[in-house]
Amino acid sequence: MKVISWNIDSLNAALTGDSARALLSQAVLYTIMENNPEVIAIQETKLSSKGPTKKHIEILEEKFPDYEIVWNSSVEPARKSYAGTMFLYKNYLTPSVTFPRIGAPGTMDEEGRIITLEFENFYLTQVYTPNAGDGLKRLEDRKNWDMKYADYLAELDKEKQVIATGDFNVAHKEIDLAHPESNRRSAGFTDEERQGFTNLLAKGFTDTFRYIHGDVTGIYSWWAQRAKTSKINNSGWRIDYWLVSDRMADKVLKSEMIDSGPRQDHTPLLFEIDL
Repeated sequence: MKVISWNIDSLNAALTGDSARALLSQAVLYTIMENNPEVIAIQETKLSSKGPTKKHIEILEEKFPDYEIVWNSSVEPARKSYAGTMFLYKNYLTPSVTFPRIGAPGTMDEEGRIITLEFENFYLTQVYTPNAGDGLKRLEDRKNWDMKYADYLAELDKEKQVIATGDFNVAHKEIDLAHPESNRRSAGFTDEERQGFTNLLAKGFTDTFRYIHGDVTGIYSWWAQRAKTSKINNSGWRIDYWLVSDRMADKVLKSEMIDSGPRQDHTPLLFEIDL
């Protein structure tokens, strides 16, 4: 099974925009199309509470004609056109689809952050983890989210094997970002967030990129848009992951980044497993 995950940072811009950045996003979509995965997981769709428009659906069906589409959007009282997730999966697949609520604080459960596909022998779930925010204003809520989400995955794991992907908004180890020393209290690299990810893995999950590639350095999944030279200088962070239940780690064939060219922000992640 081949699956691709990508934080798209606005589905609308990637599908209908004509800015230089939108064109770069469209090129990444084309690369995903060429890979022809069975499933595509998309985070940060930023769609309205009603989900994709008729125009969005038409473009997606043109680009991905053999796929079913499901989505989870931010709804009131959460912010409008915020966060959000989407799965596209080949139409010969017949998973059960759920949109879990994990008892997260504030409006996090209303922000469309999780979709889970249940197959006969495993779960495939994606997440867009809340950011701790400027000034770490949301860090306490983020710590709560991390605990709730880890418990949620552990409950799934009791039933059947789990494959989990998405933007986890944390660089786990110092080798997962270019400049750890200057980011100790930056959102995504606080001790609290890193510990939250450690706790998640301790519940029986494997970071497949590290499982396959070991302690390789200089490979990241996100480069800040605000810094014009972040990607040129490879000043990045690895904050997007493919996790699996420990007992299926030896079935993983690939877990790697897909080259997104000059586009900064997130790059897609390719995952292959022999099920």
